[in-house]
Amino acid sequence: MTTPDNASGTPETPAETAADAAPAPTGVAAQNWAQAAVDPQYRAAVVDLLGALAYGELSAFERLAEDAKLAPTLLDKSELAKMASAEFHHFEQIRHRLTEIGADATQAMEPFVAALDGFHRQTAPSDWLEGLVKAYVGDSIASDFYREVAARLDADTRQLVLAVLDDTGHASFAVEKVRAAIDAEPRVGGRLALWARRLMGEALSQSQRVVADRDALSTMLVGGVADGFDLAEVGRMFSRITEAHTKRMAALGLAA
Repeated sequence: MTTPDNASGTPETPAETAADAAPAPTGVAAQNWAQAAVDPQYRAAVVDLLGALAYGELSAFERLAEDAKLAPTLLDKSELAKMASAEFHHFEQIRHRLTEIGADATQAMEPFVAALDGFHRQTAPSDWLEGLVKAYVGDSIASDFYREVAARLDADTRQLVLAVLDDTGHASFAVEKVRAAIDAEPRVGGRLALWARRLMGEALSQSQRVVADRDALSTMLVGGVADGFDLAEVGRMFSRITEAHTKRMAALGLAA
């Protein structure tokens, strides 16, 4: 899954910034999987979370492979193919972990297929640049969400989630290509800014619907399982995600 690459000048995610000064983990966050999974509701929430993340990674692989077909040069094609391969490796890591904890990976992903496929149908890019912005904006919003949730997970699950959120290189690649396109033709910037705002709205709406539809996951987020967020913190979480989006738009040279 693509996340902002700090070396490229794009901003750190809120979770990354907070992690630097975060206190030592307590509660479930201080436990390993074997300890935390004693609670069946927590286990169900983690299976849901990993199922959603697995299908997100599989979808990212498919999208990058499709984007490669639109790439204007062979070098661009090869770069996107390499990124797609990294996304598939992330998917395999999650699938392996689901099997390891006794869950069926296909069944874990199934509840999220319709929602994610619907999002991608509604936000199908019309050209190469829109595809780059979609992957950069959409995947980064998802990564911010998973990083926020990861802080409340057991140590083993948290380590896996953070590992599969490692940047595949798409962030710096997208920033470079989009900024070059805007420099060459400034009018492109207005169109891409509107597109990114649409993506932001759709991504947040979709994530909220997915959480609301999954009882175990929503219960964990609002504090009903172990050390979840409370309702006020959920609101602040989405505010932080929106703020990070604004900074990414600036990195692209676009108005939020």
